[in-house]
Amino acid sequence: MLSDLFILRGVPGHVRSDNGPEFIAKAVRDWITAVGARTAFIEPGSPWENGYCESFNSKFRDELLNGEIFYSLAEARIVIESWRCHYNTKRPHSSLGYQPPAPAAVPWPAALPQAASPATSDVAPKPTVH
Repeated sequence: MLSDLFILRGVPGHVRSDNGPEFIAKAVRDWITAVGARTAFIEPGSPWENGYCESFNSKFRDELLNGEIFYSLAEARIVIESWRCHYNTKRPHSSLGYQPPAPAAVPWPAALPQAASPATSDVAPKPTVH
C-alpha cells in the first residue's frame, strides 16, 4: 500500500511510526531507506506524538469494536472491511472540512486517455437489456 501511495503522491521525507515490532524489522527499515525516505520514530510512551493514529484508534474502538462481537475471523474481516470502506469514503472527517478522505475511487493503474480512431464513433453504443 505504501508503494502505491508513494507512486501516486511522491515519496515523503520521513515515515513516522511507533517502535512496535512491525517497524523494527530490518527489512522495513531497509525498504524505507531504499525508496528515499527516512524513519522518524515516535518516542515510546508518547501517544501525543502520533495524534492521527491515536484518533483513528479511538474512533475504531468507539464506532466499531465496542459494539460488535465477532463469532469468527471471517465475520470480523467482513465487518471491519465494511467499516473501513465507510470510514474512508463516506464518513465526514472534521479535520478535512467534514469531507471523507477518499470520496472517489482512483483506478489503478490510471487509465490513459486514448484517441479515437477514424473507424470508431464518438457516441457510446446503447447497452443491451436482457
